[in-house]
Amino acid sequence: MILKSIYFMFFVCVFLFGLMSCSSKPKDNFVNLSADEFERLIEENKDVQRVDVRTVAEYSEGHIPGSININIFDDKFSATADEVLDKSKPVAVYCKSGRRSRNAARLLVKKGYTVYNLDKGILNWIDLGKDLEK
Repeated sequence: MILKSIYFMFFVCVFLFGLMSCSSKPKDNFVNLSADEFERLIEENKDVQRVDVRTVAEYSEGHIPGSININIFDDKFSATADEVLDKSKPVAVYCKSGRRSRNAARLLVKKGYTVYNLDKGILNWIDLGKDLEK
């Protein structure tokens, strides 16, 4: 009986530890936006810097009008961002599906930028029939 109580207490402690580790996940300090919200942001705020973090080849196939390309996979991504972007103006980032741009957003926020991320990437943008430029 005592052995069962010890096992029970062990599993309760492990369960509680698991819950605590899940709830202490750090929150991102950038804003994820739907395609409609992202479009509204870049149309209504002319100061927003639009950054496509895909490769040059992907960017050349079509991109959101007015965006610049800074490849997140480039070793000089951080330095290039600092050379090209203005920290006093918001940055709207996107990629193909949203994964790379979330990583870029995290990096840019750490550097002091205010960042908005296109949540489901340019694929969702295209699916909704929004404008592209080549």
